[in-house]
Amino acid sequence: MATMARANSGPAYPERFYAAASYAGFDGSLNSNTKDIASRFSNDVALILYALYQQATVGPCNVPKPSSWSPVEHSKWKSWQQLGNMVSTEAMRLFVKILEEEEPGWYSRASNTVSEPVIDVQMNHNSNVEPIIENRNSFAETKIISAENGGLMETQDKDVVSEGLGSIVVYDKWISPPVIGQHPKARYQHGAAVIQDKMYIYGGNHNGRYLNDLHVLDLRSWTWSKVEAKVVPKLVESPSPVNIAPCAGHSLIPWENKLLSIAGHTKVPSETIQVKAFDLQTGTWSVLNTYGKAPVSRAGQSVTLVGTTLVIFGGQDAKRTLLNDLHILNLETMTWNEIDAVGAPPSPRADHAAAIHAERYLLVFGGGSHATCFNDLHVFDLQAMEWSRPTQQGEIPTPRAGHASVTVGENWFIVGGGDNKSGKCLALKSNRRALETVVLNMATLAWSVVASVEGRVPLASEGLSLVVGSFNGEDMLISFGGYNGHYNNEVNVLKPSHKSTLQSKMMEARVPDSVSAIHNVTNPTRDWSLSLKLVTQGISLKVIGLSCPLYCQFISSTQDLNKFEGEETTERIIATLKVEKEELESSLNKEKLQSLQLKQELAEAKAQNSDLHKELQTMRSQLAAEQSRCFKLEVDVAEQRQKLQTMETLQKELELLQRQKAASEQAALDARQRQGSGGVWGWLAGSPPQNADNI
Repeated sequence: MATMARANSGPAYPERFYAAASYAGFDGSLNSNTKDIASRFSNDVALILYALYQQATVGPCNVPKPSSWSPVEHSKWKSWQQLGNMVSTEAMRLFVKILEEEEPGWYSRASNTVSEPVIDVQMNHNSNVEPIIENRNSFAETKIISAENGGLMETQDKDVVSEGLGSIVVYDKWISPPVIGQHPKARYQHGAAVIQDKMYIYGGNHNGRYLNDLHVLDLRSWTWSKVEAKVVPKLVESPSPVNIAPCAGHSLIPWENKLLSIAGHTKVPSETIQVKAFDLQTGTWSVLNTYGKAPVSRAGQSVTLVGTTLVIFGGQDAKRTLLNDLHILNLETMTWNEIDAVGAPPSPRADHAAAIHAERYLLVFGGGSHATCFNDLHVFDLQAMEWSRPTQQGEIPTPRAGHASVTVGENWFIVGGGDNKSGKCLALKSNRRALETVVLNMATLAWSVVASVEGRVPLASEGLSLVVGSFNGEDMLISFGGYNGHYNNEVNVLKPSHKSTLQSKMMEARVPDSVSAIHNVTNPTRDWSLSLKLVTQGISLKVIGLSCPLYCQFISSTQDLNKFEGEETTERIIATLKVEKEELESSLNKEKLQSLQLKQELAEAKAQNSDLHKELQTMRSQLAAEQSRCFKLEVDVAEQRQKLQTMETLQKELELLQRQKAASEQAALDARQRQGSGGVWGWLAGSPPQNADNI
């Protein structure tokens, strides 16, 4: 076994630390030029660099707390004091590491020379890596990730850089090509997409901070460059630009001459999924207006391009609620639609992978919940709108989340991911990471291992990206970034061989296994089935439940067999196929007749429904009229009650007046009687009677 070590001719510690400190702007005093440092780094990075520099050069913080009210001095003292008793060598190492993450090419710029080459030191003479000769041109060794120990071997030949993807001539091995230019900051949970031999990287997560930078890697020259994007107003009449917030866990989809960023977590989460677009011609970002009921905002979802639509499944919302809903965004009308599917869907999950096969079947693999990771495979039929869980074949991958995937023809490649055995799969950084690059043949549903790595290499990461590029008709898998204990910004490339394609064809010949797998993908509730018996030299094949595309694929494979058979066998095969074709046509006619009957029944049901709807409207009109009449009657009753109360009051007043009148008449009568009695007695007494006028 060959073991490769990596030696660097750059300065060792502490010289490397002092070179880094000088480059960062620390002059060796307690009062380093804070303004210059703060202008080059963010506040958090500047404070931690200051604290590490003080810890490495002075030691633990024994300086009393500043008495001034300057918040800067207090922050610097607190950052230094929090390092405690960290040894100076560890502080030096952390200082250089943080500077390299912030500015990967600092040493080259500090020394004003090309960065020191990385020399491959061969530990023994059993290395299998040799110079590669192709078309009489000798290429130096590229940086290969060994399957034995994960060591890296890096090229010294500049000619390889100019060749781009064409320089990679090793199959089924991960290559780390010599990339030049300004590397993006190390990150994971970013988005990646390829348009016209260029790989674009957008956003991501670095040490808990969301990013919104956009970088492009030219796949022909292996040169990184940063895209200085502009932002256009959301509305034409509004001059203020929209805010393209930093995000992570989003999906980056190439569409026409644009990059679409779908969903993702932001510092201030939105209520629904946002769709952002970067126009490659104008170099501007914009937020696209969508219609219909948009899904709730989320991250860790899968977004798959199917024709002119995007299929979004699962993810985790801002409240850490796991989802398993399914939505479609029509890119021509920008309209959202939620899919009401039948069958048992996958359990709620995030950080899974999804792919489309034959423009019809959506495959979902893996992912994680708050308690565990998965290695199950689910298939959604976009025509039947139905979920199913097929039987997987071959070497089934271990449970994982945070993996990346890409399709090449019928092959679905999956790289990286992790499985946290502590019981919290989605706790940002998993404990155990997947070391194998696996491939699923989507026609046979058979897994196989393409490559394997060991150690803490970027391929054994979670949250990395994986895209496919093409050069001279050959496909290349390109990975970037990820997290495996530290954040990565390395590029790795794998050229898949044709072995997987050949293995797929061989497995298709194993009809019992492959057909049973395919049959599980199709709709299990359909009534119709296809039975095909093919007898060639004692070989009997039976295919049950195949859909038309898969049946045609099977016919194609039988045509390959015909090349090795005689004319007599060929004639028998053709005759058998003709009989089966007639049976299929008969079945198809029956299906058409049944479909026509169902359409007629549906039309009758619609007509009946229309009549019932009219009757319902009539009843509603009658009910409204009755309600109006009842209201009028209630008003009349209230008026009559009011009149009745008035009559009762008048009756009481009349009775009172009658009593008063009777009393008055009685009093007058009594007075007259008393007057009459007084005149008789006066006459008897001799007094003269009074005139009536004087009374």
